[in-house]
Formats: sequence, C-alpha cells, structure tokens
Amino acid sequence: MSTRLNKEWLSAQTAVSQLSGNLGVFQLADESKRIIFVGYAGGKSRFGLKGEVSEALQRTSGAAFARWEVNTAYMSRYKELLMIHLHDYGQLPEANQPSPGESVPGEIATLGQLRPAG
Repeated sequence: MSTRLNKEWLSAQTAVSQLSGNLGVFQLADESKRIIFVGYAGGKSRFGLKGEVSEALQRTSGAAFARWEVNTAYMSRYKELLMIHLHDYGQLPEANQPSPGESVPGEIATLGQLRPAG
C-alpha cells in the first residue's frame, strides 16, 4: 500500500455531491491537479468530510479538484500526507502554510520527517 493518496481526482462539484459524514482526510488541487491543501474531518467536524471539504473549497482560492480517504486515524494520516508533501516538494501545500505573522498550528509544528519508498 502506498503512503501517498493515489485516489482519482474529482471536480469540486462532483466531490461534494459524493461525500458523506465520514471521518477522514482530503486533498484539494488546482486546475493542473497540483495539491494546494491537505485537510481532515475529525470527531468535532460538522457533517464530516462533506462539511470540511465544502468549507475548504470555499476558502481555498483556485481549488478545482478534490480527493479523499475515509480513515478513523485521520490525524495520523493527515500528518503523514503533510510529511509526504514536505518530502516531495520541500514545503507544505500553499493553503497549509501560515500567513506572515501567523503562528504555526500545533499539528504542523510537530511534523516529523518521512521518506516514503518510491
């Protein structure tokens, strides 16, 4: 099993119509399918993945595609996806990066290093 999220990208509208209230992780991408945001739907998320993806699409400029994975270990998987992106590109997705002067969220500040195979 790959540590990368290799699910098919769906258009934003199609994704929202297919999502449910499950816990899990998701990625948003721009028109060229470049990952611009990694997020999760946790135990306190209203409406699970459907709610979190819908909100993230509204606040993430340029988001055109989404993909997700239902996972009850959402926080570990979320951090894993961020570490993979950091390994592959040397930085976090643009919408996960803190704004200038903004403090780094705790879950991002404590990221380790991951060296995925392949």
